[in-house]
Amino acid sequence: MSAASISTDLFEAARLGDQHAIVRLLETAQPDIRRYARATCRSSADAEDAAQEALWILFRHVGTIRTLLSLSSWLFSVVRRECLRLARKAGLAVPVDDNVAGAVLLARPEADLRLDIAAALEALPPHYRDVALMRDLKEMTIDEIATAHGITREATKARLHRAHTLMREYLTR
Repeated sequence: MSAASISTDLFEAARLGDQHAIVRLLETAQPDIRRYARATCRSSADAEDAAQEALWILFRHVGTIRTLLSLSSWLFSVVRRECLRLARKAGLAVPVDDNVAGAVLLARPEADLRLDIAAALEALPPHYRDVALMRDLKEMTIDEIATAHGITREATKARLHRAHTLMREYLTR
């Protein structure tokens, strides 16, 4: 769902509880939600159920969504979760996601896991490694890390996210 198809005024009115705006928001979002559900769910019946549930959740929680930019990612994650829930309920195999990969990693012996994490950290480029170590080991705040590196808060968050992604890829190979 593109944020361009929904105006800021419509989103804000819906967020503030205007029932007419909420209905228009649901009507505008519905085609993209259904399309994504059809691509994500295992059956057309599940796709319909997931789309309906996502629209219902949007109706109930539109006031909690902070910005128009976060609306589409929030909605698509609701649809994806619902598709996964329906697949589990039907007893179908669910594709491996980050939570399953994390559970597999944690099931390994602690000594092996420590060595693998150290190797994953060592494999990171230095600018990512420094940010990850400062945040995860030294427990520094994003602002403290940004100041220490002389970069913006956003750049720090991007580096940290990239470091974690690269480590996850390294560890799940």
